[in-house]
Amino acid sequence: MITSNRDYLLDVDTVIPCIGQNVDLSALSGSSVDDDGWTIEVDPDTLATSQDGVFAGGDAVTGPTIAVDAMAAGRRAAESIRRYLAGEELNGSRPRQPEADPALDEIPRGMPEEPRMSPRELSARSRIESFDEVNCGYGEDNARREAERCLQCAICSECLECVEACEAEAIDHEQQPVVRDVEVGAVVLSPGFDEFEPDEIYEYGYGRIDNVVTSIEFERILSANGPTAGELVRPSDGEHPEKIAWIQCIGSRDEQVGCGYCSSVCCTYAIKEAEIAKEHSADPLKTTIFFMDMRTYGKDFERYYQRSIDDYDVDYVRSKVQQVSQRPDGSVVLRYASEDGQLRDEVFDMVVLSVGLRPPKDADNLAGITQIARDEYGFAAHRDFEPVTTTRDGVFSSGAFGGPKDIPETVMEASAAAGEVSAMLADARGTATRDKEYPPEIPVEGEPPRVGVFVCHCGINIGGVVDVPRVKEFAARLPYVTLAEENLYTCSQDTQELIKEKIQEHNLNRIVVASCTPRTHEPLFQETIREAGLNPYLFHMANIRDQCSWVHSGDPEAATEKACSLLRAAIAKATLLRPLPEVSVPVTESALVIGGGPSGMVSALNLARQGFEVHLVEKTHELGGNARHLASTLQGQDVPGYLQKLTDQVMKEPLISVYTGSEVSEAEGYVGNFRSTIKSTDGTAHEIEHGAVIIAVGGQQYEPKAGEFGFGQHPGVMSCREMEQVLESNSQQLDQADQLAIVHCVGSRDDDNPYCSRVCCSQAIKVALKAKRRHPDKEVHLLYRDIRAYGFSEKQYREARQLGINFVRYEQDCEPQVFTDGEQLKVRVTDTLLGRTVTLPVDAVGLSCGVQPADGVHHLSQLYKVPLNDDEFFLEAHVKLRPVDFATDGVFLAGLAHAPKLLSESIAQAQAAAGRASTLLSKDQLVVEGWAAEVDEQICSGCETCVEICPYSAIDMDEESGVAQVNEVLCKGCGACTVACRSGAIDTRGFTNQQVLEEVEAACLRVSD
Repeated sequence: MITSNRDYLLDVDTVIPCIGQNVDLSALSGSSVDDDGWTIEVDPDTLATSQDGVFAGGDAVTGPTIAVDAMAAGRRAAESIRRYLAGEELNGSRPRQPEADPALDEIPRGMPEEPRMSPRELSARSRIESFDEVNCGYGEDNARREAERCLQCAICSECLECVEACEAEAIDHEQQPVVRDVEVGAVVLSPGFDEFEPDEIYEYGYGRIDNVVTSIEFERILSANGPTAGELVRPSDGEHPEKIAWIQCIGSRDEQVGCGYCSSVCCTYAIKEAEIAKEHSADPLKTTIFFMDMRTYGKDFERYYQRSIDDYDVDYVRSKVQQVSQRPDGSVVLRYASEDGQLRDEVFDMVVLSVGLRPPKDADNLAGITQIARDEYGFAAHRDFEPVTTTRDGVFSSGAFGGPKDIPETVMEASAAAGEVSAMLADARGTATRDKEYPPEIPVEGEPPRVGVFVCHCGINIGGVVDVPRVKEFAARLPYVTLAEENLYTCSQDTQELIKEKIQEHNLNRIVVASCTPRTHEPLFQETIREAGLNPYLFHMANIRDQCSWVHSGDPEAATEKACSLLRAAIAKATLLRPLPEVSVPVTESALVIGGGPSGMVSALNLARQGFEVHLVEKTHELGGNARHLASTLQGQDVPGYLQKLTDQVMKEPLISVYTGSEVSEAEGYVGNFRSTIKSTDGTAHEIEHGAVIIAVGGQQYEPKAGEFGFGQHPGVMSCREMEQVLESNSQQLDQADQLAIVHCVGSRDDDNPYCSRVCCSQAIKVALKAKRRHPDKEVHLLYRDIRAYGFSEKQYREARQLGINFVRYEQDCEPQVFTDGEQLKVRVTDTLLGRTVTLPVDAVGLSCGVQPADGVHHLSQLYKVPLNDDEFFLEAHVKLRPVDFATDGVFLAGLAHAPKLLSESIAQAQAAAGRASTLLSKDQLVVEGWAAEVDEQICSGCETCVEICPYSAIDMDEESGVAQVNEVLCKGCGACTVACRSGAIDTRGFTNQQVLEEVEAACLRVSD
């Protein structure tokens, strides 16, 4: 060790002198360029010296400094010289040099010292098996942490290297801030949410343990465009995990971190991630979800939950994890108490924290600007029974800004907000709109096919199984293919623009995309090629995701072969595609709303406020539907008062015609032009014409079978709805009852009704609270399987526990038994927490009954050609993208007819249905799809088989000629008539016999042929 004040003699091989720098100013001798004896003096923005036309930069101006600064000075000086030679002002509209932030001069006190993040390296086994780089660089998370760790970042020096490095050309140093004033009649706030940051909860190890990630980060790991390109690996070492655990309710149902509400979506997305993780794992993967209550309350979510158990072997542990720790090998240990009270430790390779939803960080600022109130949790506050209306007139909100909710609800609320805005601004409709303009359609008749093929990787959805380059090369060799390309995401905006460019560049007249399902993406690609000048029906799609990579994920070779076969078949058909005309039809600007409950009345009022005539049909002799049986909501809102106000508004609205004691008996027509017959109980019939239909027929309470939980055998056993009415009536029947029991999931989540009825838990808690508040000494027992008090209902669930209401959990295969012992009513239940069977003497039993479809849904389904799901609720066109539409154009749905839901949710969906219907009714003309059947009158025999078989009543017989005629507006191009026609007189445009047979023959060939 070398120390000071001593001489040393060192033997070395090489000496490297570190030579300093001086600025050489000798070249300025005799010039008028000013200097300070050390460096040249220049204008800091233009780099102009004191002598006209002379500029300087780099070390000669600053003294010795870094190369980036010199590069930046060279660019700035070059721009100044260009302006000087062009006679332009040197300083005009150019950004000033940034000034250093004084806050960066000194490290803030109290900041903890953070170690450097180590780049990920390949494991020893991976190094042996491949030639990949050992150093894998930083993952996104560690790169962010490393950037955040640095406290002395330099300011931008305008070197513009980032501009050259950015492949997306997303950086523009010349861009200036622009402030625009926009005059609007209403504002819709949809800023979304922020996820909870789990580093606030130290015991779960986030930020300390590499293999503990949030659910959002795990989504990125699974994503094809994520840091690992969709490969499921551990962050710490890149190894494939064999065991992953999910911990629920991180930042939800936890008042200690300010999130006392349930975030609603976490249970379902954890199930989704567990299933997808198994699909992404090449090796067997064990997945375990630790939860308190499984809240899969949405439509078909209960089936999704059961599927994860039956088909994906996902394990579920009902427990709150106490602690997460790390072992030396990077694995993670979870300590938790099992339901039998035993403390257990279990080792996992990774842990995923299911983080909840919080209001966005700028919610304070946004609320201040728009002058709206927020609730106790920081979300946008709403008025009673107005789920998208904020506390300020003209300002609406939708989605998670108003509270945690899933995607279908978010999309629904977006349409609801649009519907409310449309009603509010009805007088200004059409005054500030612009029609989209398309280029003239390119004529392709008579031209040989020039097919452009675009094969999509879809991240790893397709590319992780199918050899996409091989499929592209195969397509390029096929007849009539002019261009074949592969894309990471063909549906992305940049690829859409690329397709339009290639159509022009290569004079393409047919386009084939091999990617996912045409059910969701075909309209997008049709719009793209129309914007390029091609008829939208010159497009065809090969589904190599759903029909190939997903179903053959375990056999990449077979999947690739099949993808080639599917694509060849699609190309074969595409060569025969012809431009199709689109038909325009007028619109009858009135609507038929079926159902006089809150959903039907809200829809009718919204449309009437927009100036549309509405026919409101109610089967019973009184408006109000199921809401007539409710005294209040769980939050204490007055339902009868709201219902009376709503009914009065409907009855007084001149544009609404109300038909009580009536049903729709007949219906015909098509979108924009329906004709329905309304028949009353007294035999009176009214035939009306309308452009849209909203089905809001509600549902009905499950009626327990005789003897089910003692129903019908003891006067003390009643439904929760009846129990609430007794409590509200101040009857002494329940006032004198010392002990009450309420049984959950009656008529729900069983073999006959496998769905969750969504509202039952809230209803049971509401009744229990009313009983307990009125008589605090009462013993109230709630017998449940899962408490699904989602969203803000968690507050009332917590209050019920604080008031001493007893919650007893039972398993499905061990339901409570209600019986009498002499005159004493009793309930026997096996308590899973105690692990033993207990018998409760009670005075009354409430049955929290589920929701069932309304009577008559099959009749309406047939009248308007709209489907029902397995549970006989109406089936929407798309669960996420079109939650209030039917596949049948012009028909919409709302409320319990769609699925069980709370009153506020039914109101939101009713507003959404009205909003969607108004987009149709506000048009003078509608353009319908070009796919339709057409009849060759020369060979039609008039047998009427097509008339009988058509499911859309789109075909009738011409009385004069005796041949079939097709109503192109009603026809959906299903092809039933084509295959049924004995004489071959009917063909379907876009799916002609020749096109289909050519496609089938191409699919039957071997790939090697």
